[in-house]
Amino acid sequence: MFDYAALTAVSAIVREGSFEKAAAVLGLTPSAVSQRVRGFEERLGAVLIIRGQPCRLTELGTMLCRHFDCVRVLENDVAARMAWKDDNASLPATVRIAVNADSITTWFTQAVMAFARQEQTITLDISIDDEGCTAERLRSGDVMAAVTASSDPLPWCHTVSLGKMAYVACASPTFMARHFPHGVTAAALQKAPYLRFDRHDLFQSQWAEAAYGVTLGAPVCWIHSANAFLELCLYGMGWALHPLPLVEQYLHSGELVELNPAHRPVVPLFWSVPRLYGAALRRLSQCVQNAAEEWLS
Repeated sequence: MFDYAALTAVSAIVREGSFEKAAAVLGLTPSAVSQRVRGFEERLGAVLIIRGQPCRLTELGTMLCRHFDCVRVLENDVAARMAWKDDNASLPATVRIAVNADSITTWFTQAVMAFARQEQTITLDISIDDEGCTAERLRSGDVMAAVTASSDPLPWCHTVSLGKMAYVACASPTFMARHFPHGVTAAALQKAPYLRFDRHDLFQSQWAEAAYGVTLGAPVCWIHSANAFLELCLYGMGWALHPLPLVEQYLHSGELVELNPAHRPVVPLFWSVPRLYGAALRRLSQCVQNAAEEWLS
């Protein structure tokens, strides 16, 4: 049997970043928290926490905390059905989710807000990654649920289609005048500066290849921020692909100009959660599907 008192301490330390802050949350002394963790590590014969600022989990610690999160979510459901007061209420159950940046900046926050109105005992830990990489985060057990671009259901997951996100290649009017004075051509596109979200983001290159048959060079900027990605495009630093719901207002106002209206790629999105999950995750899944229905085609 696992020492869940010790796992509670381990989870709190990583969540809060230090033994001292974890002790304050748990209502214990830092010494008591340290003893719980050290005793558990000695029994396991392995280190669970890399001490530092902030503290980090080892591979085994990560695995055990994932297990602990699942247990806490299920305990939360049982406690609600039995009207039972949870002694570990100071450390809420956590659902770890991987979501792509474009979903966060458009529709997914609505799902989170709707879930928060229904559920007060679950903490959401949302990490942002490319939609092509979130499925791997789910497969590795790093997260409990994910918005992905993959329809291939994992054996232990229930996967539903959320719809499709349409994208628009666009740039500011000044950028268009400077780099495409005679219209967007293959030769001009190859030379024009463009933005790239991160190393996983091949979207602009794929679009250029599909629409114009050209290979792009190095981007003018890597910017791992969805908001800054749009702001730099509005500023005229480069062209890029953006979700249509995010830039539609700028296209109407003339603050952005579409490079080629005939080429609007669409990305299918899916929601994957474990098949064996409790009421809280069912409510979260419903909120996700409802929000996606409003935003996605």
